[in-house]
Amino acid sequence: MRPKLILPDQFSFSTEMRVRISDVNYAGHLSNDRVLSIIHEARVRFLTQFGFTEMDVDGAGTIMTDAVLIYKSEAFHGDQLIIEVATGDFHKFGCDFFYRITNRVTNKEVARGKSGLVFFNYKTRNMLPAPQKFLDLCAPKS
Repeated sequence: MRPKLILPDQFSFSTEMRVRISDVNYAGHLSNDRVLSIIHEARVRFLTQFGFTEMDVDGAGTIMTDAVLIYKSEAFHGDQLIIEVATGDFHKFGCDFFYRITNRVTNKEVARGKSGLVFFNYKTRNMLPAPQKFLDLCAPKS
């Protein structure tokens, strides 16, 4: 049975990337390992909009704890992709990032993904509580 990944109803951020020749595998379509790289780039762009980096989210580093990728359709060299990003499933040390990748021209969903992220002190090698500034900017408002 294939894993299922239910995406949030709304995405707070989107960015675009073109499929490069180095993203294509021997079968002529977007390679599965490149999808993980694409969502990584989208996550970096998401953080950058707030002035954060993966190594400095209001003083805390980040580390990815897990990833789920579901492939829905092919993408090919030159295709323009829209990558939407949302955050959810917040807990003391982090949250999940959700991604939807869509072909800009055909509007077909190419892939969806989730990556777990925790905040981390690279000097002490310990998890840190999620910074309040990150929560204020990214957590759902209740």
